Amino acid sequence: MKALIVEDKAYIRKGLVSLLQSIDFEVQVVGECESVEDALVVTRSCRPDLIFLDINLTDGTAFDFLERTEDLSFKVIFITAYEEYALKALKAGAADYLLKPVDIEELKAALEKVTQLPVAEQRVHIKTAKAAWHNDASKLILSLHDSFQVVDLNELLYCESDKGYTTFYCTNGKSHLVSKTLKEFEARLVAFNFIRPHQSYMVNLKFIDKYDKSGVIHLKTGTTIPVSSRKKDHFIATFLNKNSE
Repeated sequence: MKALIVEDKAYIRKGLVSLLQSIDFEVQVVGECESVEDALVVTRSCRPDLIFLDINLTDGTAFDFLERTEDLSFKVIFITAYEEYALKALKAGAADYLLKPVDIEELKAALEKVTQLPVAEQRVHIKTAKAAWHNDASKLILSLHDSFQVVDLNELLYCESDKGYTTFYCTNGKSHLVSKTLKEFEARLVAFNFIRPHQSYMVNLKFIDKYDKSGVIHLKTGTTIPVSSRKKDHFIATFLNKNSE
């Protein structure tokens, strides 16, 4: 069985390859990718039988990838984490998934299950999971120090990253600090009307009051966000396009 690993974290890919080599299952890893675009190229050229597919990738989601490969035949085992809303979607669709960090016994069970499941039947499961994912797309579950926090993206003003940590600022005045980088949330937020005008910030476009040409965003709450020179042109184009709709 030819397998492709589509996961944006190198250590997860490495660990999964190691586990696959250690179990009594004839799986040949033919490629590794971290983005939707790379996965599309490799999938079409290598024609894998099985894809280990992370939900959140560097430039989109697993469902973005699946929408663009509907004409291809392969089986899927999703890779996800406890705090992701994706887990609820996968359970709703009874889709095969592995939780990070991947456990060897769970890997064996997933492989045994997916090899016996017809592709057509699995596609029905994935279709249900996709519907559940989009229904919950406005919610983000953050793993805090001592709890899980549900954040409604419609009420999220902006995010600020600092030294491997990200703070989420909401319209109700509350803020939530998580020990993850902003990059890990970027694809999900961009898909929900956010923009990254600076390496340290992501901003909800609907809460922008005005843009100062000196390079400063003014939110409706009075908060100001800097726009880096490198991202300035992209921000202005997106901002103007959004407000011309």
